[in-house]
Amino acid sequence: MNKDLFDTAAVHYRPLAARMRPLNIDEYVGQEHILGPGKPLRKALERGQLHSMILWGPPGVGKTSLAQLITHHMDAEFIPLSAVFSGVKDIRAAVSAAQVERQRSGRKTVLFVDEVHRFNKAQQDAFLPYVEDGTVVFVGATTENPSFEVNNALLSRTRVYILQSLGAEQLAEVLRRALADAERGLGERRLDISAEAREVLMHSADGDARRLLNLLEIAADLLEDGETITKDTLAMVLTSDIRRFDKGGDLFYDQISALHKSVRGSDPDAALYWFVRMLDGGCDPLYVARRVVRMASEDIGNADPRALQIALNAWDVQERLGSPEGELTLAQAIVYLASAAKSNAVYSALKQARSDVQTLPSYPVPMHLRNAPTQLMKAMDFGKNYRYAHDEENAFAAGECYFPDEMEPRFYYAPVARGLEVQIGEKLRHLRQLNQQAAGIVGADTSSS
Repeated sequence: MNKDLFDTAAVHYRPLAARMRPLNIDEYVGQEHILGPGKPLRKALERGQLHSMILWGPPGVGKTSLAQLITHHMDAEFIPLSAVFSGVKDIRAAVSAAQVERQRSGRKTVLFVDEVHRFNKAQQDAFLPYVEDGTVVFVGATTENPSFEVNNALLSRTRVYILQSLGAEQLAEVLRRALADAERGLGERRLDISAEAREVLMHSADGDARRLLNLLEIAADLLEDGETITKDTLAMVLTSDIRRFDKGGDLFYDQISALHKSVRGSDPDAALYWFVRMLDGGCDPLYVARRVVRMASEDIGNADPRALQIALNAWDVQERLGSPEGELTLAQAIVYLASAAKSNAVYSALKQARSDVQTLPSYPVPMHLRNAPTQLMKAMDFGKNYRYAHDEENAFAAGECYFPDEMEPRFYYAPVARGLEVQIGEKLRHLRQLNQQAAGIVGADTSSS
């Protein structure tokens, strides 16, 4: 089985991306942070310490190739499974084959599971005893965050390696090899590529070596031996230019996180960039609209209450007009929020209040704050001694307490010294001082409020 994986003559036709898989670690392009000299996975291979692992990274960065190379380097048996097509029955069959191989030759078996995040919890649990007793060396590949998609029991028995998108220099090396290799690449056809086409191809690959090689092969099929791949050739191949986005996956949440943090950091230009990146990748603008409303409350709050209304208006326009007209209004809201005064005082206050509610007993509502719509309830002193604020001077009942009797008053909301919250803070400090005076604590420190 192992021999066929690396025998390029084993089948009559293999796609260029499959033919160009590296045959040894030195041919492998990228991931120097784990495979470079002295790096963790390289050191493990050099010591012959084959361990279970999860390879986490975007498509086309070499997860499958790396799993095969590790197997080849350690002279182990390789059994591939795809979580898209496999179930517990397939897992058991693979384990049985590994046990037979171990008894027959003493060799280890690498059980490679592609798209491991697609297995449910029960299917993932099926691997545990065999990983634990060393029957198989488990290597899982995933484009999704294993913290969320792989159960803790399996995570605790594996080491997670993060694989990164290939950079321009690394893609250029993949392209160079594909054009030059006469046995596995396109070298036997003596094709060239113009500088302009090279740039278009690298851009369209978007860090994905498999995509680069697939596009190159399709373009090459349009030409005769000795011709040059031009920008016009690639135009016939590139029917769309959708960059990597992965709606619902990690890249989706990474980009919305970058947008949110750009708004919070008062950088309207970066915020616009990430907004356009998300639209370009196919994100629903209404999802962005909902997140923009969240930003208005979480990061601007009462420092500029207009931000929330502008965000809601942008959401409304997007729903009414759709794209592309509504996207301009969303962009307007994003720029306004990024430029507005910032305060997370309400957000912080809500978290503190929630913490108290979750950790303290369920104190009863004080009698003076209870509603008394019936005579019986009035007779039971519901609402007794309640002070109606509008009947008090400046509509403020100084000294009145609205917390449960068992609680000391809390000061959750601490306005910042920015925007409208400057005035809100001044008013609250004055009201709290009146409360202290009414309670006979004049001169107490109110700075913490």
